[in-house]
Amino acid sequence: MRVENSFIGTDGVGEKTEQSIWEQGVTHWDEFEPSVVGGQRGDRIQQFIDEGRDRIAETDVTYFDHAFPSSERWRLYETFRERACFFDIETTGLDQDRNQVTTVSLHQGGDTQTLIAGDDLTAENLRAAFDGADLLVTFNGKRFDVPFLEANFDVDLDRPHLDLMYTCKKIGLSGGLKQVEQDIGIERDRPDISGRDAVRLWREHEQGRDGALETLVSYNREDTVNLKTLAETATERLDERIFVG
Repeated sequence: MRVENSFIGTDGVGEKTEQSIWEQGVTHWDEFEPSVVGGQRGDRIQQFIDEGRDRIAETDVTYFDHAFPSSERWRLYETFRERACFFDIETTGLDQDRNQVTTVSLHQGGDTQTLIAGDDLTAENLRAAFDGADLLVTFNGKRFDVPFLEANFDVDLDRPHLDLMYTCKKIGLSGGLKQVEQDIGIERDRPDISGRDAVRLWREHEQGRDGALETLVSYNREDTVNLKTLAETATERLDERIFVG
Protein backbone atom coordinates (compact mmCIF):
# COMPACT_ATOMS: atom_id res chain seq x y z
CA MET A 1 0.00 0.00 0.00
CA ARG A 2 1.23 3.44 -0.92
CA VAL A 3 0.58 6.69 0.87
CA GLU A 4 -1.59 7.65 -2.11
CA ASN A 5 -4.02 4.84 -1.23
CA SER A 6 -4.52 6.28 2.26
CA PHE A 7 -7.14 8.71 3.53
CA ILE A 8 -6.55 8.09 7.23
CA GLY A 9 -4.06 10.95 7.41
CA THR A 10 -6.95 13.40 7.28
CA ASP A 11 -8.07 14.91 10.57
CA GLY A 12 -11.31 13.21 11.61
CA VAL A 13 -10.94 10.21 9.29
CA GLY A 14 -10.51 6.84 10.98
CA GLU A 15 -10.33 3.25 9.83
CA LYS A 16 -14.09 2.86 9.30
CA THR A 17 -14.38 5.94 7.10
CA GLU A 18 -11.33 4.95 5.08
CA GLN A 19 -12.67 1.42 4.63
CA SER A 20 -15.99 2.83 3.47
CA ILE A 21 -14.22 4.97 0.86
CA TRP A 22 -12.30 1.95 -0.44
CA GLU A 23 -15.48 -0.15 -0.60
CA GLN A 24 -16.99 2.47 -2.91
CA GLY A 25 -14.18 1.75 -5.36
CA VAL A 26 -12.12 4.80 -4.46
CA THR A 27 -8.73 3.30 -3.62
CA HIS A 28 -6.39 6.04 -4.81
CA TRP A 29 -6.20 9.80 -4.41
CA ASP A 30 -6.73 10.24 -8.16
CA GLU A 31 -10.17 8.64 -7.85
CA PHE A 32 -11.41 10.76 -4.96
CA GLU A 33 -14.12 13.41 -5.16
CA PRO A 34 -15.37 15.23 -2.04
CA SER A 35 -18.90 14.04 -2.84
CA VAL A 36 -17.82 10.47 -2.02
CA VAL A 37 -17.96 11.43 1.65
CA GLY A 38 -19.75 14.74 1.49
CA GLY A 39 -19.74 17.79 3.72
CA GLN A 40 -16.74 19.26 5.45
CA ARG A 41 -15.11 15.85 5.83
CA GLY A 42 -14.94 15.45 2.07
CA ASP A 43 -13.36 18.89 1.75
CA ARG A 44 -10.80 18.05 4.45
CA ILE A 45 -9.84 14.85 2.64
CA GLN A 46 -9.38 16.78 -0.60
CA GLN A 47 -7.18 19.29 1.20
CA PHE A 48 -5.11 16.44 2.64
CA ILE A 49 -4.70 14.94 -0.85
CA ASP A 50 -3.68 18.25 -2.41
CA GLU A 51 -1.16 18.90 0.34
CA GLY A 52 0.01 15.29 0.25
CA ARG A 53 0.88 15.42 -3.45
CA ASP A 54 3.16 18.39 -2.82
CA ARG A 55 4.75 16.68 0.17
CA ILE A 56 5.47 13.51 -1.82
CA ALA A 57 7.10 15.59 -4.55
CA GLU A 58 9.32 17.12 -1.85
CA THR A 59 10.04 13.68 -0.29
CA ASP A 60 8.65 15.04 2.97
CA VAL A 61 8.30 11.79 4.90
CA THR A 62 7.95 13.67 8.18
CA TYR A 63 4.64 15.19 7.09
CA PHE A 64 3.03 11.76 6.71
CA ASP A 65 4.80 10.41 9.79
CA HIS A 66 2.95 13.06 11.79
CA ALA A 67 -0.33 12.76 9.88
CA PHE A 68 -0.76 8.98 10.15
CA PRO A 69 -1.62 7.18 13.40
CA SER A 70 1.47 5.46 14.81
CA SER A 71 -0.04 2.04 14.07
CA GLU A 72 -0.36 2.93 10.38
CA ARG A 73 3.11 4.33 9.68
CA TRP A 74 4.05 1.10 7.94
CA ARG A 75 2.23 2.63 4.96
CA LEU A 76 5.17 5.01 4.48
CA TYR A 77 7.43 2.20 3.33
CA GLU A 78 6.29 1.53 -0.21
CA THR A 79 6.12 5.19 -1.19
CA PHE A 80 9.47 6.14 0.36
CA ARG A 81 11.39 2.86 0.17
CA GLU A 82 14.09 4.41 -2.03
CA ARG A 83 14.88 6.85 0.79
CA ALA A 84 14.90 4.19 3.50
CA CYS A 85 17.96 3.31 5.55
CA PHE A 86 17.97 -0.14 7.15
CA PHE A 87 20.41 -0.35 10.02
CA ASP A 88 21.45 -2.53 12.93
CA ILE A 89 24.09 -2.24 15.64
CA GLU A 90 26.13 -4.64 17.75
CA THR A 91 27.25 -3.76 21.26
CA THR A 92 29.14 -5.17 24.22
CA GLY A 93 25.97 -5.27 26.33
CA LEU A 94 22.50 -3.86 26.86
CA ASP A 95 23.29 -0.75 28.92
CA GLN A 96 23.78 2.31 26.73
CA ASP A 97 25.55 4.15 29.56
CA ARG A 98 28.06 1.39 30.33
CA ASN A 99 28.49 -0.61 27.15
CA GLN A 100 30.09 0.12 23.80
CA VAL A 101 28.78 0.07 20.23
CA THR A 102 31.11 -2.22 18.28
CA THR A 103 29.70 -2.21 14.74
CA VAL A 104 26.98 -0.36 12.84
CA SER A 105 25.76 -1.65 9.49
CA LEU A 106 23.58 0.40 7.17
CA HIS A 107 21.85 -0.75 3.98
CA GLN A 108 20.47 1.88 1.62
CA GLY A 109 20.21 2.28 -2.11
CA GLY A 110 21.30 -1.33 -2.59
CA ASP A 111 24.63 -0.81 -0.82
CA THR A 112 25.73 -1.95 2.63
CA GLN A 113 28.43 -0.35 4.73
CA THR A 114 29.75 -1.25 8.17
CA LEU A 115 31.41 1.14 10.61
CA ILE A 116 33.70 -0.48 13.18
CA ALA A 117 34.72 0.75 16.63
CA GLY A 118 38.36 1.77 16.80
CA ASP A 119 38.43 2.29 13.04
CA ASP A 120 35.79 4.38 11.26
CA LEU A 121 32.90 4.32 13.74
CA THR A 122 32.81 8.01 14.66
CA ALA A 123 30.10 10.60 15.20
CA GLU A 124 31.13 12.37 12.01
CA ASN A 125 30.90 9.21 9.91
CA LEU A 126 27.56 8.27 11.46
CA ARG A 127 26.10 11.67 10.63
CA ALA A 128 27.33 11.32 7.06
CA ALA A 129 25.93 7.79 6.75
CA PHE A 130 22.47 8.84 7.95
CA ASP A 131 22.46 12.13 6.06
CA GLY A 132 20.42 10.91 3.09
CA ALA A 133 18.05 8.73 5.11
CA ASP A 134 14.52 10.09 5.26
CA LEU A 135 13.07 6.88 6.74
CA LEU A 136 14.85 4.67 9.27
CA VAL A 137 14.00 0.96 9.30
CA THR A 138 15.04 -1.23 12.23
CA PHE A 139 13.92 -4.10 14.42
CA ASN A 140 13.51 -2.90 18.02
CA GLY A 141 15.54 0.14 17.03
CA LYS A 142 13.33 2.64 18.81
CA ARG A 143 14.13 1.06 22.17
CA PHE A 144 17.69 -0.11 21.51
CA ASP A 145 19.67 0.97 18.43
CA VAL A 146 18.65 4.63 18.26
CA PRO A 147 19.03 5.41 22.00
CA PHE A 148 22.40 3.61 22.01
CA LEU A 149 23.77 5.63 19.10
CA GLU A 150 22.41 8.92 20.39
CA ALA A 151 23.89 8.33 23.85
CA ASN A 152 27.29 7.12 22.64
CA PHE A 153 27.90 9.46 19.71
CA ASP A 154 25.72 12.51 20.32
CA VAL A 155 23.99 12.10 16.96
CA ASP A 156 20.41 13.18 16.27
CA LEU A 157 18.30 10.41 14.72
CA ASP A 158 14.95 12.11 15.24
CA ARG A 159 13.29 11.32 11.93
CA PRO A 160 10.54 9.00 10.63
CA HIS A 161 11.24 5.50 11.88
CA LEU A 162 9.60 2.21 10.92
CA ASP A 163 10.36 -0.23 13.73
CA LEU A 164 9.53 -3.62 12.26
CA MET A 165 9.12 -5.25 15.66
CA TYR A 166 5.78 -3.46 16.01
CA THR A 167 4.86 -3.95 12.35
CA CYS A 168 5.42 -7.69 12.70
CA LYS A 169 3.25 -7.86 15.82
CA LYS A 170 0.36 -6.52 13.73
CA ILE A 171 0.54 -9.66 11.58
CA GLY A 172 0.98 -12.05 14.51
CA LEU A 173 4.77 -12.39 14.46
CA SER A 174 6.48 -12.00 17.82
CA GLY A 175 9.87 -12.71 19.36
CA GLY A 176 13.31 -11.49 18.36
CA LEU A 177 14.57 -10.80 14.86
CA LYS A 178 15.95 -14.32 14.35
CA GLN A 179 12.65 -15.93 15.38
CA VAL A 180 10.65 -13.68 13.06
CA GLU A 181 13.05 -14.41 10.20
CA GLN A 182 12.50 -18.14 10.71
CA ASP A 183 8.74 -17.68 10.83
CA ILE A 184 8.64 -16.01 7.40
CA GLY A 185 11.30 -18.23 5.83
CA ILE A 186 14.39 -16.00 5.73
CA GLU A 187 17.50 -18.20 5.74
CA ARG A 188 20.84 -17.17 7.22
CA ASP A 189 24.39 -18.11 6.24
CA ARG A 190 25.25 -18.57 9.94
CA PRO A 191 22.04 -19.42 11.82
CA ASP A 192 24.14 -20.61 14.76
CA ILE A 193 25.29 -17.07 15.68
CA SER A 194 23.23 -14.95 18.08
CA GLY A 195 23.46 -11.53 19.68
CA ARG A 196 25.27 -13.10 22.62
CA ASP A 197 27.85 -14.50 20.22
CA ALA A 198 28.33 -11.00 18.81
CA VAL A 199 29.54 -9.84 22.22
CA ARG A 200 31.90 -12.80 22.43
CA LEU A 201 33.25 -12.22 18.92
CA TRP A 202 34.15 -8.63 19.75
CA ARG A 203 36.01 -9.71 22.87
CA GLU A 204 37.88 -12.31 20.83
CA HIS A 205 38.74 -9.65 18.26
CA GLU A 206 40.17 -7.46 21.03
CA GLN A 207 42.26 -10.44 22.11
CA GLY A 208 43.63 -10.80 18.59
CA ARG A 209 41.80 -13.90 17.39
CA ASP A 210 41.95 -14.22 13.61
CA GLY A 211 38.58 -14.11 11.86
CA ALA A 212 36.54 -12.94 14.85
CA LEU A 213 35.95 -9.44 13.49
CA GLU A 214 35.12 -10.72 10.02
CA THR A 215 32.52 -13.08 11.46
CA LEU A 216 31.01 -10.31 13.58
CA VAL A 217 30.79 -7.93 10.64
CA SER A 218 29.22 -10.61 8.46
CA TYR A 219 26.61 -11.30 11.15
CA ASN A 220 25.81 -7.60 11.59
CA ARG A 221 25.52 -7.02 7.85
CA GLU A 222 23.20 -10.00 7.45
CA ASP A 223 20.96 -8.61 10.21
CA THR A 224 20.77 -5.35 8.31
CA VAL A 225 20.17 -6.67 4.79
CA ASN A 226 17.49 -9.06 6.05
CA LEU A 227 15.52 -6.08 7.37
CA LYS A 228 14.67 -5.15 3.78
CA THR A 229 13.14 -8.56 3.09
CA LEU A 230 11.30 -8.41 6.40
CA ALA A 231 9.93 -4.93 5.67
CA GLU A 232 8.64 -5.99 2.27
CA THR A 233 7.06 -9.18 3.61
CA ALA A 234 5.40 -7.52 6.61
CA THR A 235 3.99 -4.56 4.66
CA GLU A 236 2.72 -6.84 1.88
CA ARG A 237 0.87 -9.00 4.42
CA LEU A 238 -0.67 -5.95 6.07
CA ASP A 239 -1.66 -4.65 2.65
CA GLU A 240 -3.43 -7.92 1.85
CA ARG A 241 -5.16 -7.90 5.23
CA ILE A 242 -6.65 -4.40 5.29
CA PHE A 243 -6.58 -2.85 1.82
CA VAL A 244 -9.62 -3.09 -0.42
CA GLY A 245 -8.00 -2.46 -3.77
